[in-house]
Amino acid sequence: MAASLAIRGGRVDLDVRDGLITDADANGATPAVLDASGCRVVPGFVDVQINGGFGVDVTSEPERVGELAAALPATGVTAFVPTVVTAPPDVTAHALDVLARAPHPHVGARRIGVHLEGPFLQEARRGAHRSRDLRLPAREEARAWDGVTMVTLAPELPGALDVIRDLTARGVVVCIGHTSAGQAELDAAFVAGATGATHLYNAMGSFGSRAPGTVGPLLAHPTVICGLIVDGVHVHPTMVAVAWRALGREQIALVTDANAALGAPPGEYRVGGVDVRADEHATWTDGHTLAGSVLRMDQAVRNLVTFTGCAWEDATYAASTTPARLLRRTDLGVLAPGAAGDVVLLDGNGCVAATVVGGAVAYDRDGRLTR
Repeated sequence: MAASLAIRGGRVDLDVRDGLITDADANGATPAVLDASGCRVVPGFVDVQINGGFGVDVTSEPERVGELAAALPATGVTAFVPTVVTAPPDVTAHALDVLARAPHPHVGARRIGVHLEGPFLQEARRGAHRSRDLRLPAREEARAWDGVTMVTLAPELPGALDVIRDLTARGVVVCIGHTSAGQAELDAAFVAGATGATHLYNAMGSFGSRAPGTVGPLLAHPTVICGLIVDGVHVHPTMVAVAWRALGREQIALVTDANAALGAPPGEYRVGGVDVRADEHATWTDGHTLAGSVLRMDQAVRNLVTFTGCAWEDATYAASTTPARLLRRTDLGVLAPGAAGDVVLLDGNGCVAATVVGGAVAYDRDGRLTR
């Protein structure tokens, strides 16, 4: 962690001391300087749904999560919730145990608990999750999940509402996903404590003029935060624009849903226990079902601007501030005194020029740091 860092020459000047943003370097120490000329200075991106990347699969190789953390700053991600997908109970337990004990890299994205996507998912909306590993919600199983920050489940399943109540009482963020839930079932889930939705549109009941399905009530909800995969494959650009018009930056959290193929060549990879094939656009099972993405978070930001015409400030807000709010982390996703010193410099094309995590420069494409 850098003792003192000054970010100068961009649209915002910042000082970071002992990992936190400060008003100024009060002690008069000579800081390292990060040249932000020609760049937008924005809060570090927060990815709440990422299954892996750079050759690492979180579910089957949790021991390698440090490699993922070290690589993510190149994409602008400064904090992430590693996502463990539906798996047998012993595999899930092993992943949770390893991730709880895994050391954090000296310089890399900060890890925030674990996101369990499954196993309490609707069979009809399972997507690439293995059918044989799906289970009905069980309070006993959920109570054994230590170190979990976030859980995605289908609220219409028997016992789901009790699990939601138990999890939220422990401070776990619950998102609905892989679900066919309608209005009444969604309302019950939100009353029980659910506050988010996982990958809006994908693996959930679609909507129409007389059948709002799952998507309609989410688009109409006044507070729910919806994850959205803006790669142009998972969601058509027009439907991205529809969601943006309905929910805006306060209720859309950009997510990547990336897997081991992110930042790696096209080819064969695994997501949990599922074999997938990656091309330059996405990853697919043998049954031609989408199985996660190869999306970088900075590309998601650029895509959002292109698909909706929104301001860069709003697009970066959806990649940082809103996902941090979903996690109830007021210290992340903001550039304010006392907040974590997590900062991204975006060049004129919206590409990452440099990334700072806790006041330490974790990525410096152009050699902008001077000491």
